[in-house]
Amino acid sequence: MSKLRLAIVGAGPAGIYAADILLKAERQFEVSIDLFEQLPAPYGLVRYGVAPDHPRIKGIVNALRDVLDTGNIRLFGNVTYGRDITLDDLKKHYNAVIFSTGAVRDAPLPIPGIDLPGSHGAADFVSWYDGHPDVPREWTLDAKETAVIGNGNVALDVARMLAKHADDLLPTEIPANVYEGLKSSPVTDVHVFGRRGPMQVKFTPLELRELGELNDVDLIVYDEDFDYDAASKAAIESNKQIMVLDRIFTKWRGEEKGTASRRLHLHFYAGPVEVLGTDRVEGFRYERTKPDGEGGVVGTGEFREVAVQSLYRAVGYFGSPLDGIPFDDRRGVIPNREGQVIDDNDEQVNGVYATGWIKRGPVGLIGHTKSDAMETISHVMNDQANWWAPEHPDEQSVIDLLKSRNVDYTNLAGWQSLDAHEIALGEPEGRARIKLVDRDEMIAASKNTDAS
Repeated sequence: MSKLRLAIVGAGPAGIYAADILLKAERQFEVSIDLFEQLPAPYGLVRYGVAPDHPRIKGIVNALRDVLDTGNIRLFGNVTYGRDITLDDLKKHYNAVIFSTGAVRDAPLPIPGIDLPGSHGAADFVSWYDGHPDVPREWTLDAKETAVIGNGNVALDVARMLAKHADDLLPTEIPANVYEGLKSSPVTDVHVFGRRGPMQVKFTPLELRELGELNDVDLIVYDEDFDYDAASKAAIESNKQIMVLDRIFTKWRGEEKGTASRRLHLHFYAGPVEVLGTDRVEGFRYERTKPDGEGGVVGTGEFREVAVQSLYRAVGYFGSPLDGIPFDDRRGVIPNREGQVIDDNDEQVNGVYATGWIKRGPVGLIGHTKSDAMETISHVMNDQANWWAPEHPDEQSVIDLLKSRNVDYTNLAGWQSLDAHEIALGEPEGRARIKLVDRDEMIAASKNTDAS
């Protein structure tokens, strides 16, 4: 076979990196790649999962843009897999498909009261403040005291966005409705709770340090959490990143507090037990934990309560099942061997592959996404004997299919138009961009190819 027609479902970093790696690989065949994305814009969680005050992290967009701008990849935005295009459709038009749909749901936290009004999943809140077109424009921010459960980077992002003064977000691409919502927030105290100790956290020194740089926000830690056990002391001595975390905490412990209008509290050794309240969230109950000597923690039998009026669980993301594709309900991933999708009988599903978080779960950084993609692409290339034999492999046939179904898809030129439009909206206010939030407005801007 002289040409591979490849479909990639999901135009976030995982899907774009997979396309880039395949295009640059040494191979004995030509390649034609189509990216399908359910949103009108590409980049996935880089656009809709990274806090707007993180321009350094969003710099990855430049690398992704370079890949798309090579002109070797077609983008079909505003196309939903399972509705606008199906697995049977893909088999008729492509030799193989890679699913890179990520993980956008919140992992569950099965404790009493977690479903009370005022208790939220962090992923929903992140989607709101990042202007995701498929979430409501309004978010109730009426709590003076709020809790965030989790000790990863998402938990810190959520806590920082809740505690930060809205005016300090104005230079970013924060949508207008999000600014107004945060501006009206009466919050005075944000409490972050983690089950393990400060030397076992999952966030990076950069994320942690940023908390201490917030304007008019006191960062409060508690001395009882810093009586290190032998494992924590060994980690500080052997791991440079953990050593930096310890230095940051030590600095904060020595600072005077009490002058700021808002406070951000970090609580460790706090195992979630219950969300308190009757008609809505009124408090959070946790059990004090201690190290078990093997890297984990055990309960101490000491229970504490903190008054809060809202709560956000940031205990991880979870993947969503896809029509016609095997799915592991326990782990929230597509079952696979090194990216080759397998069925319930542990047999390879020919022509179907996975990469990114839907492949390995929502852990790791961009570097892991690249290595994921390399592994998956190596199998795509070596599985030529198992590729599908499409009835309609010509590139125009996919366009004809979408048009016949009246799918109002966007393309790469449309995304470039939308991108330029958002940047132009931000220029008069000295902002990086003003992100369009409404899906119809995004599509309209994508059709305006004269935008500059």
